[in-house]
Amino acid sequence: MKRFWLGGWLFLLLLLATAVSGTLRAQTPASILPTPTTDTRFGAIEAFWEPEAAADLGVGWDRILFLWHEIQPTGPDDWNTLHVLEEWLVDAQENGRTVVGLLKSTPPWAAVSEPYAGVPRGLYLPPDDPDNLWATFVRKVAEYYGARGVHHWIVWNEPDIAPGVYGYEFGGNMQDYYRLLQVTYLVMKEADPQAVIHLGGITYWHDPTYLRRFLQMVAADPNAAANNYYFDVLSQHIYFRPQTVTEIVAENYAIQRELGINPPKPVWINETNARPSLDPEWPVQVLRFHLDLEMQAWYLVQAFSLGFAAGAERISFYKLIDIHLEPGGESWGLLRPDKSQRPAYRTYQVMVQQLRGFVEPVTLQQTADFTIATFVKEDGVTRVLWANRLAAVTLRLPALSEGALLVGHAGHTRPLTPVDGSYTLTLEGARCYVECDIGGPPVYLVEKGATAVQVAALSPVAVPLSVATITPTPLIPATPTPTDTPSPTPTLTPSVTPTQTPTPTATHTPTPTPTYTPTATPGATPETAVITNTPAPSPNLSGWLLGAAGILGALLLLAARRR
Repeated sequence: MKRFWLGGWLFLLLLLATAVSGTLRAQTPASILPTPTTDTRFGAIEAFWEPEAAADLGVGWDRILFLWHEIQPTGPDDWNTLHVLEEWLVDAQENGRTVVGLLKSTPPWAAVSEPYAGVPRGLYLPPDDPDNLWATFVRKVAEYYGARGVHHWIVWNEPDIAPGVYGYEFGGNMQDYYRLLQVTYLVMKEADPQAVIHLGGITYWHDPTYLRRFLQMVAADPNAAANNYYFDVLSQHIYFRPQTVTEIVAENYAIQRELGINPPKPVWINETNARPSLDPEWPVQVLRFHLDLEMQAWYLVQAFSLGFAAGAERISFYKLIDIHLEPGGESWGLLRPDKSQRPAYRTYQVMVQQLRGFVEPVTLQQTADFTIATFVKEDGVTRVLWANRLAAVTLRLPALSEGALLVGHAGHTRPLTPVDGSYTLTLEGARCYVECDIGGPPVYLVEKGATAVQVAALSPVAVPLSVATITPTPLIPATPTPTDTPSPTPTLTPSVTPTQTPTPTATHTPTPTPTYTPTATPGATPETAVITNTPAPSPNLSGWLLGAAGILGALLLLAARRR
């Protein structure tokens, strides 16, 4: 009888533990968010170094350096296939990532003058002339790697940077670069009909007139139109100031239309980022663009949202992990050199989860106070919102469904119910250290079942109710840093070959970043929804109950043996 009594209590405790455990798991924010899947519009540069992280993030496209001087170091008969491992290409295919190859870096034996940046010998000879060394190399690349699934090719990198300037990579003039592009286009298209030719990434701010002057030269070529203007994709590199993303992309399309390149070639943002200088785990001294870890994460969502709203076809973060970086060097990665995650890692993952599969176009509402980018998806509508001021902003937004899920940039969630057909949200204000270019922490307002028709009917999209009257003073770094030469863009990418496998380093747990909870905004209604960046820890009640059940079970067995 006693054995039956103890067994009954044990059974009840196990049932209770299982029920509580299931309830707690159901309330965990991570369980609400879907598992990442691939959308080829979201990229991360050099993702191949960390394939598991790339799959975890949902990276949809990757850029790999195909350095001529590494592939053919001593002559045209060289063919170093170990420079780009086939395992990287296979992994990309298996995980749905598009590989985009970047062709550059003239080997010394093939350069007219200076190695690496120099114009290749024989470039102006016909593409079928074996003495046109660039044409011969490009043909072999197209045939070999086209058969292995690589069809996207960027012709050199940042040709708009002048000699003597940090990041300089191409020693020829604009005409030489156009010839490089012509030869690549003609040879690649013949060798691989699936080839897609990209202009080398333009940095814009090194020479804001470069693209217009270059396309004017192309458009004036009587043979250009018949050859699709010798390129298929226009590439941009945009950093630090998210508000310039829409301006630059819009200008890229406008210039093409003005010059008769219609329809205009799609614009890809091949590189974007705002590297943190105030990372306690990786301190960096800079003269400009002082950012902390959270600001990098906020920039990520803002740049991608604004880029897609401006019509960018694909966007990529520079980059997934920093490789071969000396201590104190500018670190751009979602992962630090020791593979520890920056906050932007989780932010990228959440962004892909919330925006993947969106249907173009993306609509945009921007004011001096706030920005809203609206993404329509098959299963509903997601609005990305952030404050443009240092002060918090309270908004009233029309509801598109009976309820919504508010998702923070780091994935924390809370449900919302509309009142009188609208939601009231308070957006946390921005933060800045000297420069004030990046908006506040973004949030996602997710409404399942909403449609594009409802979005089109929204007028206005949102109404500001109040803006905090006290604007914080911009923060100044505690330690002046006048010793560094600033680099507006990360133009120097290290040569990557399998023989340069990263040296394993001890991993560590990053110091938690401070949580910033906004102060209540004057005039905010009681329904105001504010999402904070740190979820409250859930009690481990299920673990306690399971432990108690285990102890009782052991006692029961002991009693049975004594009988």
